[in-house]
Amino acid sequence: MNYKSKKPTNNSATSLISALPAGQSSAPGFALKTSFLVVVAAAASVGFSSPARAGQPLSNQPNVESWAPGRILVVPRAGLPEKELAKILGVHGGKGRKIGQSSMYIVDLPKGASEKDVADKLSHHPHLKLAEIDRRVAGTFVPNDPYTGSEYHLTKIGAPAAWDTTQGAGITIAILDSGVDGTHPDLVAQMVPGYNFYDNNTNTSDVNGHGTAVAGAAAASSNNGIGVAGVAGQAKIMPVRIADANAYAYYSTIAQGLTWAADNGARVANISYSGVAGSASIQSAAQYMKNKGGLVVVSAGNNGINENITPTTTMIPVSATDANDAMASWSSYGSFVALSAPGTYIWTTSRGGAYQQWQGTSFSSPITAGVVALTMAANPALTSTQVESMLYSTAVDLGTPGRDIYFGYGRVNAAGAVQAAVAAKPVADTQAPTVAISAPLANATVSGLVAVNVNAADNVGVARVELKVNGSTVAVDSSAPFAFSWDSTGAANGMASVVAVAYDAAGNFTSSTPVSVNISNSVVIVPKDTTPPVVAITNPVAGRVSGNVSISVNASDNSGAAGITQSLYIDGTLKATGTGATLGYSWNTRKLASGTHTIQAVAKDAAGNTSTATVKVNN
Repeated sequence: MNYKSKKPTNNSATSLISALPAGQSSAPGFALKTSFLVVVAAAASVGFSSPARAGQPLSNQPNVESWAPGRILVVPRAGLPEKELAKILGVHGGKGRKIGQSSMYIVDLPKGASEKDVADKLSHHPHLKLAEIDRRVAGTFVPNDPYTGSEYHLTKIGAPAAWDTTQGAGITIAILDSGVDGTHPDLVAQMVPGYNFYDNNTNTSDVNGHGTAVAGAAAASSNNGIGVAGVAGQAKIMPVRIADANAYAYYSTIAQGLTWAADNGARVANISYSGVAGSASIQSAAQYMKNKGGLVVVSAGNNGINENITPTTTMIPVSATDANDAMASWSSYGSFVALSAPGTYIWTTSRGGAYQQWQGTSFSSPITAGVVALTMAANPALTSTQVESMLYSTAVDLGTPGRDIYFGYGRVNAAGAVQAAVAAKPVADTQAPTVAISAPLANATVSGLVAVNVNAADNVGVARVELKVNGSTVAVDSSAPFAFSWDSTGAANGMASVVAVAYDAAGNFTSSTPVSVNISNSVVIVPKDTTPPVVAITNPVAGRVSGNVSISVNASDNSGAAGITQSLYIDGTLKATGTGATLGYSWNTRKLASGTHTIQAVAKDAAGNTSTATVKVNN
């Protein structure tokens, strides 16, 4: 069916735009990292009502750092036992709270502790992948003058041509924002259940207006004869509230939202917030979603400067262009930018059933997220990496030929990306990854916790790396840099063989050259052992899972971990065995029937004492 002639009209928007405050400007370099203005149809103003608490350096002044009091974020190396993580955090009085099925923890610090000092110290800890303060971030939108126009951006990106093939049906876009007005007539049909990580409840109504506008740009209903059309007008909208009434969010709420969205069926996530592309924690959460077949799109920022953020493959940062394909004067830029998209005078939905125009990379981002949804829907067999590649290869190259700091690979092209997706034919990936252990060195003497570093690469992407000691898988890591903490007390003293096995998404795998190390730990002698070992399943936790799930089991015993034998069962079927303190397994849930599944770990010590641990999950 051809939808070109059925684009919704803007009649209701025209009457509402007259209520916008007059005389506002979109001056170049309008700073939004810690302050912003918002324009609403009723001309109400949004104030700042988040006074700083003791020890909380929150400010509404530009260029003043703001972060959450009393908490930081950390990601331990794969395989680090939870009791060891607790010890590392305990030195600083911290207690960790795991974020869903990911490997990230929110760490609560004692009153009076310096978040920056603790995060800095832990960021250099040999058994942690990352540690950073829980920064506060603001939405990336700017005020604009009343303007008479239409949805020029849809024609500019070739959306009508793409709609002849798909409008995004079957794809869910998670909108990580201030909530979404799910009763809006142009959004109500698109809504699926979400979650509120700011208040920890299921109320995802919009407390600011920013989220409703962002959602409409991505996926307002198309071909319904009212209001506006989103880029992917048949995609579903998953509201994930991460922000307060002033539209401020935190790294922690964003990381929680991404993890939850990935585990609850979202294929695309949009984050229209400044500075998130530079967060190691959010990069980790974005990679978690990418590993499950999704893509994360983020705004570049509205500071009109080079943000000097290191490029990453975990997400797609988007800068803003205008109706003439020129860069918006206020758009941030830098080598981290992957794509550009229209961001000036974007007609979209507003709270209370209204419509209005917005500006900012807050809208370049969901416009791109809508194109991602169209591309995925056009060919559901494509992997996230393939979709990403098509977005880049079909983008309209602007500025310097090739990728540049202003437009990335170019302005997003819905028609081109969808056409490439339809034309794509399955190509078997037969090239296996490369993998090598860079630490420890061969014949090194080790004891206690051992940091194991692995270098792995693939022509498409490394899906996971498994660490094996004497043939037993002790840990699984699914995101680069691939880094492990191996508890050597789980193996007998003497020479041990350490091997890393890298897998790609197609199932190709390569084993590294074995590294032999000499284990030298003190020996625990127990006269008569009647105490059973302690065993725990540290991942996953009870809840929903999807895609490839990394299962981690920890065990300890009064006579030492070297004598422990572990067995892992899923729905009563033996899946893995191993010896020592840790056991890892990669569980593919994609072909399982939906429902409840039981994961059980059994640990037996050398004296025959046994204990079990069980976790129930849903897929």
